[in-house]
Amino acid sequence: MEWLTGPFEVTFVQRALWGGMLVSAICALAGTWVVLRGMAFLGDAMSHGLLPGVALAALLGGNPLVGAVLSAAVMTAGVTVLGRAPRLSQDTGIGLLFVGMLSLGVIIVSRSQSFAVDLTGFLFGDVLAVREADLMLLGAALVAALLVSVLGHRAFVALAFDERKARTLGLRPRLAHALLLGLLALAIVASFHIVGTLLVLGLLIAPPAAALPWARSVRGVMALAALFGVTATFFGLLLSWHLSTAAGATVSALAVGLFFLSRLASGIRHHPARPAGLRPAATD
Repeated sequence: MEWLTGPFEVTFVQRALWGGMLVSAICALAGTWVVLRGMAFLGDAMSHGLLPGVALAALLGGNPLVGAVLSAAVMTAGVTVLGRAPRLSQDTGIGLLFVGMLSLGVIIVSRSQSFAVDLTGFLFGDVLAVREADLMLLGAALVAALLVSVLGHRAFVALAFDERKARTLGLRPRLAHALLLGLLALAIVASFHIVGTLLVLGLLIAPPAAALPWARSVRGVMALAALFGVTATFFGLLLSWHLSTAAGATVSALAVGLFFLSRLASGIRHHPARPAGLRPAATD
């Protein structure tokens, strides 16, 4: 039991666990809609699109979180505007914003000769450096995400499964889409300093995708996704402690591993073994 509980007797590992649990809950709320609507590319683009704001804030000695919020706002507005442009597919608009924002971020980083450590933290995060102030911010972000999810649930469901019906019911799908982008931006901004932008998709997409075969409702997917995320966080920190691996990467890798295990178990459940002695009927 010492192997299992020992690492979590250390204060900074306890804070990392709490931080990972809060991030898992936030990502479950936003990530469920990302998976249901097939918005993984958008999530990836938005996570990388934070780089210019974070880099500029760090270069000027400001708060990187404020820079991330500003970049997320620019990305959200850009996706919304380009999504309404005629003869331009949404993927094309997202791709252009992705490349443009990432290029701008690299240009800003290149202006500094001593930015390597900060850039590494941006890309890969540092879950073991979570402070009490970070936990407070994550708690506030979770409350905001819950509020948006509850108030927009009906519109989000209609938007995910039948946009025309959402318009017929007067649910204002464009506004719902903008709110959904805001929820996604909130999850990414709240998570990037914990697991980094390159790894945030691990908690944003893998747990909801792993939960889909087992849940019977959208709320069920969210609850199970949060459970999968917390599980990946706990065992990721545990393995990271004992194997001396990068904590954020280990957590994300386990989240992806849980997805593949879930899919394997789901496949076995839906394709039971054929009883001995039975063979498929021959076809002419």
